[in-house]
Amino acid sequence: MGSAKALAKELVRSKKTINRLYENKAQLNSISMHLGESVAIARTVGHLSKSAEVMKLVNNLMKAPEMAVTMQEFSKEMTKAGVIEEIVNDAVDSALDSEDIEDEIEEEVDKVLTEIAGETAAELPEAVWKQKLKQPEQRVGASGGEEAIAEGVDDEEEMEEIRARLAKVRS
Repeated sequence: MGSAKALAKELVRSKKTINRLYENKAQLNSISMHLGESVAIARTVGHLSKSAEVMKLVNNLMKAPEMAVTMQEFSKEMTKAGVIEEIVNDAVDSALDSEDIEDEIEEEVDKVLTEIAGETAAELPEAVWKQKLKQPEQRVGASGGEEAIAEGVDDEEEMEEIRARLAKVRS
């Protein structure tokens, strides 16, 4: 019985020792992982410091303040170009619209004259209307040179107006 008790004590001590060994093994693995993590953090810190040095060098090479000034000038020039383009587009649109407006005005005048004259204008023979239509064409042919000169004057006035706008934009 005494030897059975001694053997039982040895078994209990052996199991406790095995459990302590497992605990020690787990603690050693934990320490190993913490050391690995510390090494990885140290490497990351080293890489970040190298990256910071590289960024400083690139920043010195790039000259950020000069780049900012250049970008502001570029922005101003693009704004001017946009304004100039808008002015030119408006001038072209107004020149093209004036021809359409003249045709519309002529049609409206004919409508008003027809309403005023009433049935008498509608009863006029077609020959009179055709002759009436031919007369303005002949007048246009005769006064074509005068209109060209007048359009030239209008074009010069428009160009002066555009130049004045452009001068305002530049200042």
